[in-house]
Amino acid sequence: MLPDFRNGSVAIHKMKHYFHLQFLITNRKIKETGINPILAYLLGLVAFLLITAYLFQKTEFAKYIVVLTCLGLLSKLSESNRTDFLITTFGDRVKNKIRILENGMVSIPFVTVMIYQNALLEAALLWVIAIVFAVFSYKTNVNFTLPTPFSKRPFEFLVGFRKTFYLFPMAYLLTVIAVQVGNFNLGIFSMLLIFGTVLSYYPKPEQAYYVWVHAHTPKKFLLYKIVTATQYTSILVAPVLVGLLVFYPNEFHIVLLFFLIGLLFVWTIILAKYSAYPNEISLPEGMLLAFSVYFPPMLLVMIPFFYKKSIYKLKMLLDDQD
Repeated sequence: MLPDFRNGSVAIHKMKHYFHLQFLITNRKIKETGINPILAYLLGLVAFLLITAYLFQKTEFAKYIVVLTCLGLLSKLSESNRTDFLITTFGDRVKNKIRILENGMVSIPFVTVMIYQNALLEAALLWVIAIVFAVFSYKTNVNFTLPTPFSKRPFEFLVGFRKTFYLFPMAYLLTVIAVQVGNFNLGIFSMLLIFGTVLSYYPKPEQAYYVWVHAHTPKKFLLYKIVTATQYTSILVAPVLVGLLVFYPNEFHIVLLFFLIGLLFVWTIILAKYSAYPNEISLPEGMLLAFSVYFPPMLLVMIPFFYKKSIYKLKMLLDDQD
């Protein structure tokens, strides 16, 4: 009796349709920015190769930054709403195949670069993490509200922390390991992991009501958001920061520099979010943010640029009378 290949054919057809649709949506978003999609892909690839090559030449933290960047992209693909949609539409088995292919396609450029740079261990770990993120779900059916150290008003941290809480014990454990084995770079990576997690709380815009409800001018609203983010980010980073300052006192200037740069990135993502509000961050703005990961001084230009655009966008919703 011949095996029935119909189920497999249907699954392959669904996956082809899904990826074709995603390709069309991506091209449409690129065209809306006024850039030819083929040109955008080529420029993106060339920029990625040049930036990573520059990064590996200039800093010993390059492999950690590359891993962190890739993990940030993978975390966006693993959002619960997105995963639920795939399960509902395609079923659990097809969803797993789609997620593995997605994570694989995103990870391949980063893994290839690290193999070329002889960072074989980090490349292997990143590949394994990409597969694990695709297959396993961190959702639970237990009706339990995770307590947080944050109040209800700054919803980004309240919601984001409950979705990513498992990453913080991992970061703190990496710090302990860094101290025990004397690997300062691993300690810095654990700090970057926390900052990268916090950055993932902000790109998605909230409904207009949640901006309008604030009795602030645009300037005061942005200040409120930045101060809140600074306070809560500092709470999350504090264990790593204190641990590195205590056990690596000779490297205090490097630790504080990375802490400051991390805060600058948080401020920038907030301003970038509201510079595009009520839409999501566009491709050109996203490319600027990506470039600043590899060239942090760019933040000093981007912060005032996004600030001015944010003020203009928020005037439509907030009282502009100081």
